[in-house]
Amino acid sequence: MPFRSLEMLESWLVEFRELGYPIAGTVKVIPQDSEFGSDTGLVGVRLMNAQTVTYIQPAEPGSTTWVVTFEARDTDLQLDAAGAFRLSMELAMVSALCTFLQTKSKAYMANVAV
Repeated sequence: MPFRSLEMLESWLVEFRELGYPIAGTVKVIPQDSEFGSDTGLVGVRLMNAQTVTYIQPAEPGSTTWVVTFEARDTDLQLDAAGAFRLSMELAMVSALCTFLQTKSKAYMANVAV
């Protein structure tokens, strides 16, 4: 099962940020202990253009597949064209980060299996 410690995930976020993605202050690792006794991997994302609780995590314990969750909203979100564009840029970053975390997780598991 992948072990994703708080320190490991934070180092992955630093590496992602160094690739040039604009995530300063909007992405953070959230401690989440599981029944397995280790951090399981939860990355919170604050979307500036849609106040929707959003997080990225493994699809299930032990999985190398990561998913993005958008929690339900109580109110509708209306954006003008510029706001929708800014939100689309944020979502592109979230998608890239999800792919990055999945790739890092798979590489980590490949190294552990050796």
